[in-house]
Amino acid sequence: MRPAQLLTVLDCEFASTAEGHHTPVMLWGPPGVGKSQIVAQIAAKHHVPVIDIRLSQMEPSDLRGIPFRTGDTVEWAVPGILPNAARHGAQGILFLDEITSAPPSVSAAAYQLILDRRLGEYEVPPGWAIFAAGNRQGDRGVTYTMPAPLANRLSHFEMETNLDDWVTWAWNNGIDERVIAFLRFRPELLFDFDAAHNPVAFPSPRSWEFAHRSLQKFGNQPALLPGALQACVGPAAGIELHAFIDSLEQMPDLDHILQGKEVPVPDEIDLQYAVATALVGRAIRIRAQADANEMIGRILDYANRFPQKEMGVMLVSDLHRAIGDQLFQVPEFTNWASAVGEVMLHG
Repeated sequence: MRPAQLLTVLDCEFASTAEGHHTPVMLWGPPGVGKSQIVAQIAAKHHVPVIDIRLSQMEPSDLRGIPFRTGDTVEWAVPGILPNAARHGAQGILFLDEITSAPPSVSAAAYQLILDRRLGEYEVPPGWAIFAAGNRQGDRGVTYTMPAPLANRLSHFEMETNLDDWVTWAWNNGIDERVIAFLRFRPELLFDFDAAHNPVAFPSPRSWEFAHRSLQKFGNQPALLPGALQACVGPAAGIELHAFIDSLEQMPDLDHILQGKEVPVPDEIDLQYAVATALVGRAIRIRAQADANEMIGRILDYANRFPQKEMGVMLVSDLHRAIGDQLFQVPEFTNWASAVGEVMLHG
């Protein structure tokens, strides 16, 4: 399932705690696709805490608690890591990460917590959602087969990578537009993991964010930048990204485009992706200016000049992802929509 769809699923599951309809959710997927981050996004949207419990690092007693004697009986001390309404708030997310990497004795201790929302005398507060995540067998991680009794206590969703969803996230989180442009040009590199070769660094949504950070840290150190990029996304993808960035010196003058001057569209397809993405970045930075709609209109005029209409559609689709409905307030949008004709806009 696409990340955008899973965001809606998890959002509904979190909201359903109020009506008592919540079902614990299991997110499956290879490393680096953003399982943990999507849970964090739901928590941030609702301004609630996430208690992230890495079950692979737990002992059974870490969940069940430890016994202590009270007179002639033994009671259990509730672990402080578990959600407590007084300490953590009435609402939140209990996130059981790396659940497939937990040894069977620990996953068994989670059965009752997941299904009955309790362990002994402890109860999960009613406003707390329970989400879990783990890698699939074959992803080269340390994984155990999920026992059927545990699997039957969860609803299961497999998280896919999707470039449009990642681009939406990237624009909203200030990812370097050169990385976005490169992945528009080479979409198959958003996630490229071959478990059979056991790579150390490989392209993934997580590692492209690392590449963005490297550009900020080492962008002015040309001797270090190629190695830094390869350290994040692997040798092949790192070399390609660096070569792509070097080619941007031949990109048209964006200021001239925004001024409405006659600027030719590059012949090279990689530069077309680069200029399209860079114009979206400019639109984000100018959107609050008094003359923003005028300059966005010139971007739309330029989008109509690409030889392949699909390139203009991609530019305008990303523009909508980046600035939202402000795009529809620009008079040139109608002209652009009429010009593309049969080419559908996927927003």
